[in-house]
Amino acid sequence: MRMSIDRRKLIVDAATQSFALYGYKATTMDQVAKLAGVGKGTIYTFFTTKEELFDEIMNTLIQDMKRVADQEYDPARTFFDNLSRILSRMLDYREQHQLAHKMVQEVRDMGTPKATEGLDRIERALLGYIEVKIGAAIEKGELKPCDPALTAFILVKLYFALATEWPKTNEPLDKERMTEIFRVYLMDGIAPQ
Repeated sequence: MRMSIDRRKLIVDAATQSFALYGYKATTMDQVAKLAGVGKGTIYTFFTTKEELFDEIMNTLIQDMKRVADQEYDPARTFFDNLSRILSRMLDYREQHQLAHKMVQEVRDMGTPKATEGLDRIERALLGYIEVKIGAAIEKGELKPCDPALTAFILVKLYFALATEWPKTNEPLDKERMTEIFRVYLMDGIAPQ
């Protein structure tokens, strides 16, 4: 049984590497088998399709992102301090994690549906995570009653727009400035007086 677990991990690691290097569309099961040092048939012992293998990797990526976000969260900090730290780490994660970065490129350049679906899953997971934190902040009285799902969407989209869209035509904002913008523009709007 130990050998099966090791081979499965080899396959997942090799597929992650292949998707990160070549993208979803260009990755083949033959490439994965070669990178893993196993026969192609061995892959099909664990995964029936490339899509299933990709979904497994996406699940792992989302769990890893949640772990990273949990490490940033400190109940002693204010909601906006935690939010800023978590979103900053998620942006860094997306930029530094080869697979996430490659998926962003592939969606931008080719619009590959499965890569688009993968990015959508990551975004939904992040929005769900922030939504839970908003609900907790409302219960603690840190935020006025609001729709947590809508508020999560607005906050995440605003943060990523400031980080990725604003610099296209303006001087990039550092993390401290983005945190300040969140405080000035949002705290007065949804935090109790």
